[in-house]
Amino acid sequence: MSAPTHIPGPRPRTAGREARLHWWALALPALAFGLLLLLLAGSGQAHAATGEASALVQVTQQLLRAVG
Repeated sequence: MSAPTHIPGPRPRTAGREARLHWWALALPALAFGLLLLLLAGSGQAHAATGEASALVQVTQQLLRAVG
């Protein structure tokens, strides 16, 4: 004697419920797009590097010296 099997079907939709996005689900991609657009727009004004290191490079070097 075999047991009856139940094949699950699609779940019924609940009335009155709507899918809502969190604020960051739209804000983060928009922010990333804006930052990339700024990077691309500012690349036309790029200059050749001089012997002087940028502030970010200096901070990174100091952090590496402190950790290592």
